[in-house]
Amino acid sequence: MKNYGDVVALDNVSLKIRSGEILTVIGPNGAGKTTLLRIMAFIERPTRGEMFFGGEKVDEENRDRFRLRSTLVFQRTALFNADVYNNVSYGLKIRGFPKHEIDEKVGEVLELVKLDGYEGRLVKKLSGGEQQRVSLARALALDTDLLLLDEPTANLDPRSASIIEDTISRVNRDYGTTIVVATHNMFQAKTISGILALLLGGRLVEVGSPDEIFERASKELLSFARVENLFSGDASIVDDGNSVIDIGGGVKIEAASALSGRVSVYVRPEDIILSKRSISSSARNTFTGSIVEVSDLGSIVKLRIDAGREFVVQITKRSFVEMGLNLSSKVYLTFKASSVRTV
Repeated sequence: MKNYGDVVALDNVSLKIRSGEILTVIGPNGAGKTTLLRIMAFIERPTRGEMFFGGEKVDEENRDRFRLRSTLVFQRTALFNADVYNNVSYGLKIRGFPKHEIDEKVGEVLELVKLDGYEGRLVKKLSGGEQQRVSLARALALDTDLLLLDEPTANLDPRSASIIEDTISRVNRDYGTTIVVATHNMFQAKTISGILALLLGGRLVEVGSPDEIFERASKELLSFARVENLFSGDASIVDDGNSVIDIGGGVKIEAASALSGRVSVYVRPEDIILSKRSISSSARNTFTGSIVEVSDLGSIVKLRIDAGREFVVQITKRSFVEMGLNLSSKVYLTFKASSVRTV
């Protein structure tokens, strides 16, 4: 429990994070995500409740010791008006590391965030994305057990966002660092998480794997999430027990469930097969359309397709290049009736 006067910022939140896990906390602005991270970083104290770190209860006597084992990267981190080396090495210097170890660690973490060779550059002359990567490198240099990231890619260019996401996965995989990420970016939550927690109004409403959370697509999730390919329409049951939903724009989609009346359904972008020619398959839904928007997300490309209604499709960058796709390209969308999920 965390109160600020009469305002309840966190209401009976209970979380268990396993060592070496990536936990993503999702929720809208004001949900309590930053407050939760500040408590995990031992910057804030809970109004009521207990905390344990590595099985040991945190109290006033050991709080400072545990604080050294975690580090928090804020959404807007204040960097020193100095070069990259001095910013990244700062925490190591005040902890008394010898210079040769500092030099080695700075080089290692700058390579991780794709800023090797930037040691002598002034941070104030870097782009916003590069500055955020410097902030991440400064945290990584401390080599703590727990890394906390508050909206690490908010408002960043796609390349910097992709590098930060890749770094998170690599640090977790190669070093076994336990990582907690707070974000409202649904795509990011799906791609980097081991466990996902949904926080709304200071209350923890769902915890599970990304597949479990997004498969259910609960009303709580949809209440703030911009879920792609979410449609409402009139459904009717056809002879084989499936349903046909008229979602407007001359588009009717078939679902592998008996639905009737007004319904809401969605199709995950990764469940849609994209092709330049019509393909023969057992899938019950095939539409033609043209590409109206392209979003480069590193190794993934997200496409917005106008097929009477707009669909979002997710493919690899390699597939995008091999098919020679671009804006206005004519494409075919194919997905199974079982891929149509009800809300």
